[in-house]
Amino acid sequence: MATLRRLREVPRHLLVCEKSNFGHDKSRHRHLVETHYHNYRVSFLIPECGILSKELKNLVMETGPYYFVKNLPLHELITQEFINTFVKKDGAVKNPVTCSSSHSGSCYALTHNTNIDEDNTVALLPNGKLILSLDKDTYEETGLQGRPSQYSGRKVMKFIVSIDLMDLSFNPNSKKYERISWSFKEKKPLKFDFLLAWHHTGAEESTMMSYFSNYRIQELQPKIALSTVTELQCPVLRSGALQGEPEAACSAPELLDWLGAVFSRADLTNEPNSFVSTYCCPQPSTVVARAYLCTITGFILPEKICLLLEQLCHYFDEPKLAPWVTLSVQGFADSPVSWRENEHGFRKGGEHLYNFVIFNNQDYWLQMAVGANDDCPP
Repeated sequence: MATLRRLREVPRHLLVCEKSNFGHDKSRHRHLVETHYHNYRVSFLIPECGILSKELKNLVMETGPYYFVKNLPLHELITQEFINTFVKKDGAVKNPVTCSSSHSGSCYALTHNTNIDEDNTVALLPNGKLILSLDKDTYEETGLQGRPSQYSGRKVMKFIVSIDLMDLSFNPNSKKYERISWSFKEKKPLKFDFLLAWHHTGAEESTMMSYFSNYRIQELQPKIALSTVTELQCPVLRSGALQGEPEAACSAPELLDWLGAVFSRADLTNEPNSFVSTYCCPQPSTVVARAYLCTITGFILPEKICLLLEQLCHYFDEPKLAPWVTLSVQGFADSPVSWRENEHGFRKGGEHLYNFVIFNNQDYWLQMAVGANDDCPP
């Protein structure tokens, strides 16, 4: 069973860490990956590795596609045709190994180049919920029912509207559907640039391209950066020591700070004449001859991340020199939600991210971090 400990809570960030094993029945790893919907960057680090396995490299190269649609009217996302094509879940069957679903209808959308603290933003979740974060004037003009943002302060300037597309689909002739449709088409027509992705096993990739052919739509592939880092100084970790042990093992927060520096390609030597970074690897540490670093940037679906996580777990099926590997996932800073339907804000930072440390005995650490304008991670 997972053990949960809050290791650090400071005014600008909240970090929650837990330890478990992938083989435990109550392990939460699948649920946490599945419900972090809008992912911008995925990175993994494998110490003592110079080349990726064929299976892992194939997964990396198959993380796309996703789509960019210019000036898409919001009412297009509530039509019966759109819901029937992309949202409805037909014969959902959960795969207990990969945590992906074999049903059609896992559609994701997020407004592009909109700032959550300044602009109207919209997100479509795979459960069929359309989440709108609207400024006060737009909210009043739509005439829709919502709630004040929990981060508004005394003067409410932002409102959250949640529309259940599945409910609309079952009641297409209802007054509720007519009111929402009228609002988006006539009363307050809203258009946004959208990122869209659709997880559908067995579907042709051109389906979304053809569906939105009347609009300016582009098919995009994530950007992939692969590199080998030599003579990398790595923290010493013990799977059972989440909080670290003096002179024996580093803690989970220390590891997360170090990973941030590695992914940023910061100089970790702490030279006295360095004016860029004085950060150095936490102690105790060890130097690995080489480490493989992969970063994928784009609009990356939870289903793809599940497959990467599963493959990294299988990395230790055969004996390896590496005692652990990591998988880090960053969400879009301006998404209106972080996990599930939890409202996400920005303020001084819009981070919401998680990191797995996978040990060779199938134990893992799960670290989840959010900014000040967020609920505690689930």
